[in-house]
Amino acid sequence: MPTFPHRKLGDLSVSALGLGCMGMSNAYGPADRTESLATINAALDAGVNFLDTAELYGAGHNESLVGEVLKHRRDEVVIATKFGITPHPETKMPNGLDGSAANARRAIDGSLQRLGVDVIDLYYLHRVDPEVPIEESVGAMAEFVTAGKVRALGLSEASPEALRRAAAVHPIAALQSEWSLFSRDLEDEIVPTARELGIALVPYSPLGRGLLTGAIAATTDLADNDFRRTLPRWQAENLDRNLALVQRIRDLADDLSTSPGRIALAWLLAQGDDVVPIPGTRRRTNLEDNLGAVDVRLSETALASLDALVASGDRYPDMAWVAGRSA
Repeated sequence: MPTFPHRKLGDLSVSALGLGCMGMSNAYGPADRTESLATINAALDAGVNFLDTAELYGAGHNESLVGEVLKHRRDEVVIATKFGITPHPETKMPNGLDGSAANARRAIDGSLQRLGVDVIDLYYLHRVDPEVPIEESVGAMAEFVTAGKVRALGLSEASPEALRRAAAVHPIAALQSEWSLFSRDLEDEIVPTARELGIALVPYSPLGRGLLTGAIAATTDLADNDFRRTLPRWQAENLDRNLALVQRIRDLADDLSTSPGRIALAWLLAQGDDVVPIPGTRRRTNLEDNLGAVDVRLSETALASLDALVASGDRYPDMAWVAGRSA
């Protein structure tokens, strides 16, 4: 197997870049099943060993898709999945939160079955449920570790308080939250708290949902059912301002003979050895570009210029989807 730089999530050794698999099942328009499977296999061939999925993605479809690869390559994979967001029965998009112990016990067995594995390496609470004490959610998840169904626990989009309360119940290996050049809100309080508690950081949407790659110039480039059409950063004046920032990233990429996407990922990798981005893609061509980020070295001057970029628009139309930060 090719060598690829590794980083630690608790006791788990993972490739410095993982592969987010969500888009292979929902949210970004139609996906090609054959190409999706080929992309996962190509990632493993390249030395990536960290795959990210969730019960929510395609209402179980994504776990089953990843499970097809795991049938043949389980020993090569650190598999992460999540529970706690309920999907809408028709759209398969987020419909509510349920972090209860009862839902956790229901969800774990379904994920194990769909993935076709005996143990999940990293099991996340997908969002902190403000109606359920975090101690209840993590307490149930800790039972899975004791039972041998899970190796390590994680949280997604959790506040400093929630991180502390969760870590008091059971060690937390990873915090998965949106973090990119265009999503910086966790840097002031959440990142320092995670590091104080020894919790690694797994940035999702590290390419700004594709905006930072420079490949998309307008919402008309997106499929009609692509959920990015609903996001504030992709709307009207916000999009114009953000595309101007992308051009500045492209200029730096041109100077370094690389791509804007690689610049964005290299910036995240430079934030610390405890940072493991999981760029999502469903195409081998994009995968190849993403993985090249591990070879990009950014000077202090380049890092400072990137630090100064400030995106326009909120991450979601309804920021209640990160309400767990106050729980």
